[in-house]
Amino acid sequence: MGQPLVLACGALVSELRAVLQADDLAGSVDVRYLPANLHNRPDRIVPELRALLAVHDPDGDRPVLLGYADCGTGGEIDRLLAESPRLQRLPGNHCYEFFAGTPVFEALAEAEVGTFYLTDFLAKHFDALVWQGLGLDRHPELRPMYFGNYTRLVLLSQADDPTVVITAAAAADLLGLRFEHHHVGLAAFEQAVTLTLRKVA
Repeated sequence: MGQPLVLACGALVSELRAVLQADDLAGSVDVRYLPANLHNRPDRIVPELRALLAVHDPDGDRPVLLGYADCGTGGEIDRLLAESPRLQRLPGNHCYEFFAGTPVFEALAEAEVGTFYLTDFLAKHFDALVWQGLGLDRHPELRPMYFGNYTRLVLLSQADDPTVVITAAAAADLLGLRFEHHHVGLAAFEQAVTLTLRKVA
């Protein structure tokens, strides 16, 4: 088998690099990224993954880690995984879960169902991915349609960056939501990445 291939969401670039470097794995895996704005078009994620697999694993003989959870694909990523045992993905339904860890995320979700979540990346790119991505810059009257059932915005931060917290709080204010900040760091994400890499190695 060849060098492990990691195909990951572009929203994970900083965090994945940090984890791979911390665990001395950066030189032992081949990492490729898909555009982060596929968050808004989850139906395109699996076709894009297949295209990368065709280019970087044409013989189908490399162990592959998909740097995605389900990510709104409605099980399409898992159907791709079912085609070969050499394919594995990160655990959970979305990046909020593998950053926070399942117990922490489930507690937050159970405490308040109407919660909109941001990671560091999504906070930094809130305007492009959320405000403009949903067309709210052109049609702010749509905000109640998208966010009328939400009550709070939770930032699940990875780095200690006060600028990200300020940006996320401003996003909550723009959406008319109560703001909470939970610093989760990278421990749960590091565990998810290293354990999944062991499965494919």
